[in-house]
Amino acid sequence: MAARKIRTIEEMGEFGLIDHLTSGFSTLQESTKLGVGDDAAVIDHGAYYQVITTDLLLEGIHFDLVYTPLKHLGYKAVVVNLSDIYAMNGAPRQVTISVGISDKFSVEALEELYEGVRLACERYRVDMVGGDTSASVTGLIISVTAIGTLRKEELTLRSGAKLHNLICVSGDLGAAFMGLKILEREKQLHAADPGFQPELKGYDYVLERFLKPEPRVDILLALKESGIIPKAMIDVSDGLSSDLLHICKASRCGCQIYDDRIPIADETRKVAGEFQMEPLVPALHGGEDYELIFTVPLSDFDRVSAIPGVHVVGNITEEKAGARLVTGEGRAIPLQAQGWNAFTRQG
Repeated sequence: MAARKIRTIEEMGEFGLIDHLTSGFSTLQESTKLGVGDDAAVIDHGAYYQVITTDLLLEGIHFDLVYTPLKHLGYKAVVVNLSDIYAMNGAPRQVTISVGISDKFSVEALEELYEGVRLACERYRVDMVGGDTSASVTGLIISVTAIGTLRKEELTLRSGAKLHNLICVSGDLGAAFMGLKILEREKQLHAADPGFQPELKGYDYVLERFLKPEPRVDILLALKESGIIPKAMIDVSDGLSSDLLHICKASRCGCQIYDDRIPIADETRKVAGEFQMEPLVPALHGGEDYELIFTVPLSDFDRVSAIPGVHVVGNITEEKAGARLVTGEGRAIPLQAQGWNAFTRQG
């Protein structure tokens, strides 16, 4: 009998692993409207839906304390979870925070972390209602669960995109990745010369986009004021390419986006030039921008185009057409997921 092939987690990938491990689970509770497979789970509470999401952040994998202030880390740990609630068109209400702590952390250091948590909760009007603490032998571990609510008719899933829908993106893309590149460069220079002083002047925009992201609740409010309910939506955590393909997979559709319509800030272009990188690369694949990708009917073109900070970058196509990036010369290139994967060896 042939030996059973042992598969590695790396070759399966994060989302392939999630699909594999959860495929045997069935829904047993009538109140479970949606389980695994979107930005958040959806629970039916009769008059409204409750949306719940959770995230795990590990030192050395998701953050580096060499260049990440603890206050910024606490803030970011909360808001990236709130972004998932907003991506369902919901309003976050509560969070829980659990931490695993190694003996290198003082009480004062943890106060800094929780000060960032508090600031995020105050800014977005959510309550921190519980959590847990434990010892850790592998550095700092942070687990955040966010809970939100929404009206049933306003629920927006990844699976709602329809043929000919417009594909829209908020803000600009690629800045967070370029902020990370700057921090990694300065870290390496400091490692080579302990007397080296990092030079971060002039990089404020990209550094803030990486260290202190803000979820786009303003865009959701503008959509509601315009009477627009997105058909499908996701936040940009893993990169435009990866996250748009999540919508295509869930909605069983294809997509077509245009490279000259993808919003990229001048600051991002400048930093990309320093690294001799085409700015479109971090915009497509960088991740951690926490902007929104959403689709709306073609009939909403005028209304959605009038919202400041919203860019129409393409349209939904038939599934058989696949996912394509159209260049300025009119050439169609297959759009591939090359965003963040925690199980891929970096470097």
